[in-house]
Amino acid sequence: MEFFTDNLWATLPGSWQEALDGLKPPQLATQLLGVPGEGEVVRYSSVWPLSLLALKSTACALAFTRTPGFQTPSEFLENPSQSSRLTAPFRKHVRPKKQHEIRRLGELVKKLSDLTGCTQVVDIGSGQGHLSRFMSLGLGLTVKSVEGDPRLVERAQRLDRELLQALEKEEKRRPQVVLAGPRCSPQHVVRWVEPTALCEELLLPLETPPRGGARLLLTGLHACGDLSVTLLRHFSCPEVVALASVGCCYMKLSDPGGYPLSQWVAGLPGHELPYRLREGACHALEEYAGRLRRSGPGLRTHCYRAALETVIRGARPELRRPGVQGIPRVHELKIEEYVQRGLQRVGLDPRLPLNLAALRAHLSQENRVVAFFSLALLLAPLVESLILLDRLLYLQEQGFHAELLPIFSPELSPRNLVLVATKRPLGEAFSLLETEDR
Repeated sequence: MEFFTDNLWATLPGSWQEALDGLKPPQLATQLLGVPGEGEVVRYSSVWPLSLLALKSTACALAFTRTPGFQTPSEFLENPSQSSRLTAPFRKHVRPKKQHEIRRLGELVKKLSDLTGCTQVVDIGSGQGHLSRFMSLGLGLTVKSVEGDPRLVERAQRLDRELLQALEKEEKRRPQVVLAGPRCSPQHVVRWVEPTALCEELLLPLETPPRGGARLLLTGLHACGDLSVTLLRHFSCPEVVALASVGCCYMKLSDPGGYPLSQWVAGLPGHELPYRLREGACHALEEYAGRLRRSGPGLRTHCYRAALETVIRGARPELRRPGVQGIPRVHELKIEEYVQRGLQRVGLDPRLPLNLAALRAHLSQENRVVAFFSLALLLAPLVESLILLDRLLYLQEQGFHAELLPIFSPELSPRNLVLVATKRPLGEAFSLLETEDR
């Protein structure tokens, strides 16, 4: 957003400016982000400075791999909107991205549950309950579903009833594809989970625990901000034997408290991650590289928003980076039309006199804005790796066993690394969690 207000292009070394200036979006995807299209070879259109090449190589080398064991989500080859690995009742009301996520994470949780002798799964921040429903009614697990928003819980319970009815009908038509044995819907609990305190509700068994006590597995699919940290803190409770957590929204982490967690990272000089870096780590590098390769007009939004920021600060210097709610079909608007709508969205007079010459001068730098944003995005996986490495070390420092696994296709689900932890070593059994899609 500060591309024009802070003259960000001028902050780059001159040799970097020369290498990046004039590159078309598909070239940025291939040469800078290192995500060439299928069958494409990376070829540089000019001699790049070694410092820029070194940054690109280092960012790639130090980031955790985001490539799962399968190359393409084969479940969508027949129909891009319907997973072939889920029966129709489990696909209803669920978008393809979520279908992919609940199946992959649910199956991993099932394997982890079997390996650790878990008696109950606790799904934290469960939303509308799609993951909980699949784990309980699709995989036969005993599931408690914890969500703070009562409206989402009410909808989840309604969807549970719908799914049960659909499964009964499906069983009459095709009994061979429906889970055998008794069906038990997840138990939904309305509860806000405080990030700094243990929550007894998470640790209560749904039924009389077997001899030896309850053995709980905590999971969260894209547990937002501090909620993913809360899962890690609850892992030290004796009732909890395993954890499978996929975090997101790193910019919402408390400071201090949410990062760093480990003593090792806290001892690193310069370990601090300001808001902008944590927010950048939530962007989808692979998805954005696809947008660059398609070179669609939607990329213009970056330049439009940066130009709008200059007008906002000119009118109200103290108002910085205000949230501008989505403006539909941006690429069809002239830049002055976008600015007028944006002013209205942030509570300013859309009739403010505009310097059209300045706005059009900004628009002429559209490719530079996209190049600068791509350069920032190059660091996103590296920042996410540091946050996740901190969590991994936090668990290991307490004597627990933890691994990070790429579980989702990054093109479908950008936050695709799952943190898996157990109280006792699983050894070679961990490899069972990494089985490829067939």
